[in-house]
Amino acid sequence: MRQLSDLRCVVFGGWGFIGSNLCRSLASKVSSLRVFGRRRSSAKDLDGIEWIKGDFLDPSAVASAVSGCDVVIHLVANSTPASSNVDKVFDYQSNVVASLQLLEACREARVRRVVYLSSGGTIYGIPEKVPTPESVPLNPISAYGITKLTIEKYLALYDYLYGIEYRVLRVSNPYGPFQVSMKNQGVVAAFLTRALTGRPIEIWGDGSIVRDYIYIEDVVESLELALTHEGQSRIFNIGSGHGLSLNEIYKAVEQALGRNIEVRYYDGRKVDVPCNILDVGLAEKDLRWKPKTSFPTGLRRTIAWFQQDLHTENKSKN
Repeated sequence: MRQLSDLRCVVFGGWGFIGSNLCRSLASKVSSLRVFGRRRSSAKDLDGIEWIKGDFLDPSAVASAVSGCDVVIHLVANSTPASSNVDKVFDYQSNVVASLQLLEACREARVRRVVYLSSGGTIYGIPEKVPTPESVPLNPISAYGITKLTIEKYLALYDYLYGIEYRVLRVSNPYGPFQVSMKNQGVVAAFLTRALTGRPIEIWGDGSIVRDYIYIEDVVESLELALTHEGQSRIFNIGSGHGLSLNEIYKAVEQALGRNIEVRYYDGRKVDVPCNILDVGLAEKDLRWKPKTSFPTGLRRTIAWFQQDLHTENKSKN
């Protein structure tokens, strides 16, 4: 079994929410760490990481980034479930075509493994079974979910044709420090941003939609295990195994902050499945991973980071 300390890694999407948390953890554990992206993180604790500037849609830039690396970690998503249905052509070109170009670069550079962050929240569509295992039929109801599934299939094809190993992590709804709500992703981040800045929380539908929320440190641990995993399975659900409704999240934020928060309800969206909870039994058995952080604990840690970040931002403005 390969050790983390032997790996030369490149992270695509390394300055995003999940990527920046992963890089913070991984930098001291691997032989070398490189990050590819258009914009560099301003965080000083990421200063020692090699950065290659480039666009994910540029094949030559992507090829330069993977050169000399053993492992590629693919975290890029150029759309959201809602936006993907608005412009399906762009969603396909910016995600599927770009990912195929990445796989071609991996083949030419003789990359040994690709670890891909898929979507446990959209790939199953309206699931036949809850909690949902990896073995159920896949019927996504958004272009975003179809894109994720298509990339998973191409990973399997490149393994079959060229021997490029792959691991897919179908992550549920991650939350935690360094998540921001600017891209309309992350219920916890969106709720906290509004609550801490005195604005009403917005909920699409009646608040009964249930999701599986997983703390970022647990997601990072699953990614690190996937880098060296030698078991039989290739695809893993990564979630808490428990569901919380939007109304329960809203109430939990109120309780944690110790005050009432205004909430506004809007019409529901077709892109939102009624309930999504992941069965993580396979990850526990084969990946040797299980969620460790309870939602109340993760929420407290996230609030502390948001409050500190907001304090730092306000201080810089004065």
